[in-house]
Amino acid sequence: MNKNSENISAWKRFMKSMTKAHDLGTEEDIMLDHDYDGIKELDNVLPPWWLAGFYITIAISIFYYIQVFYNSEEYSQAEEFATEIAEGKAQVEAYKAANPQLFDDSNIVALTDEESLAKGKALFTEKTCFACHLADLGGSIGPNLTDNKWILGGDVKSIFNTISKGGRPGKGMIAWESTISREERIQLASYIVSMQGTQPATPKAPEGDITWPEE
Repeated sequence: MNKNSENISAWKRFMKSMTKAHDLGTEEDIMLDHDYDGIKELDNVLPPWWLAGFYITIAISIFYYIQVFYNSEEYSQAEEFATEIAEGKAQVEAYKAANPQLFDDSNIVALTDEESLAKGKALFTEKTCFACHLADLGGSIGPNLTDNKWILGGDVKSIFNTISKGGRPGKGMIAWESTISREERIQLASYIVSMQGTQPATPKAPEGDITWPEE
C-alpha cells in the first residue's frame, strides 16, 4: 500500500475499491514466484465491478433456465413469434382496408398535373430508363414508347405493372417495386403515357401486338 493512500481523494479511493488496482511501485508485493525467461507474473485480482457483472449474469442465467424449464408447457417462443407475426399481418391488412387507394392497383389513373409529370420525367432519367429507351423515348435496346404498339400494354396500369414487376424474362427490364415507391412508379408510368404520340428523333420500329389506344 502506498504511504500517501490515506491522503488521496474520496473519488480515487472509490475507484481503487472498484478496480483493486495496485499503486505503481508496489509490484513486489504481488509478484509471483514464476519466472519465464526473465518474465514474471503479477497476482492482480479481478476488478470487483467485473466480478459483480459475472455473478449477476450467472444468477440471471439460472433464473431464465428455471423459468423456461418449469414453464415450457405454458410458454413457447415459437408460439409467441407466430402470434406476433399473425398480429402484424392483421394490422397490415387493416391498414390496407382503410387505405385502398394506396394498394389497389385497379384504381390507378394517369396523372396529368405538371408536378407529377416533372417528377416522372426526372425518375426516367435518374433510374436510367433512357439507357434502353433513349431520352425522347424513341427506343434503342428497349422498344419505342411513343408509338401505339406495345408488348405488354400501353395503358397506365399496364405500364405501372411492367415497371413494378419487370419486363419479359431475359430482356433486361428489372422489377422496380422494391426500389421505387408506388407513388413514384405511378408518376413514371404517367410520364410515359404523356409522351405517347410524340415524335422522337430516331424512332425505333414498332414492336408488340397490343395497340394502344385501342383502335
